[in-house]
Amino acid sequence: MDKYITCVTANKAYRFLAIIPVLAGMILLMQSCAPTKPSYYFKTIQKDTTVTGMVNRDLESKISKGDLLKIVITSLSREEDVIYNVSPAAGSGSREGGFAVEQDGNIMVHKIGQVRAIGLTRKELAEELKKRLAPYLKDPVVTVQYINHKVTVMGEVERPAVINMQEEQISVLDALVLSGDVKKEARRDHIMVIREEGNEKKVKIINLEDHSIFSSPWYYLQPNDIVYVLPDEEKRQKAERRARFQSNFAVASASISLLVILIDRIFR
Repeated sequence: MDKYITCVTANKAYRFLAIIPVLAGMILLMQSCAPTKPSYYFKTIQKDTTVTGMVNRDLESKISKGDLLKIVITSLSREEDVIYNVSPAAGSGSREGGFAVEQDGNIMVHKIGQVRAIGLTRKELAEELKKRLAPYLKDPVVTVQYINHKVTVMGEVERPAVINMQEEQISVLDALVLSGDVKKEARRDHIMVIREEGNEKKVKIINLEDHSIFSSPWYYLQPNDIVYVLPDEEKRQKAERRARFQSNFAVASASISLLVILIDRIFR
């Protein structure tokens, strides 16, 4: 009789222990199915609309000290062109084949000497060079681009990168796309832009879920801006909790399975 009672008790304990992994699995399933807060661009746009007050994208930046310029000069005097497309200031600040804007604000060009560049736009400098080169070249055409203007994108993006800005502007959206876009664990409503102005660094938090970004003066990035995409801490912590639970569940399941086998062997 006592042996019968012991066997019944053992069977009950066996069945109880056997359902523990099932219960734990159901808990894990419910946790993993918990709704997460969606994150996507322009969440505030709920229907057809027109965005007004857009930032002017025709802004032309001024050349400043330390800029490195790519200057391409072409004309009908083909044999002469190659002379003007190489900076004569090699060894005194010229790098990467560009024309360096020296501390006095000038660049050096063959035959015409120093040309004032600081404070001019790219188009204005191109026109000035075209005028100054007219006595030496037939129908000169001049284009000017920046070499050392860049923005840095880092944080929760697919490909952190330093992006060259040969033109005047690049939008924060373009910069993110060139970096492979933000990761799904990133916050689109909390993008940090760090901008250097004089001896100060300004930090601005922009929200790409709100379409008002189109009218923000921070929509277009400036040279040397840093874009830092912050992680979504809520999603990260939830993923960490899920990973820890799965790890603990696997260990607990293995331990319970071993214990069930041992009990079964002892009371068989």
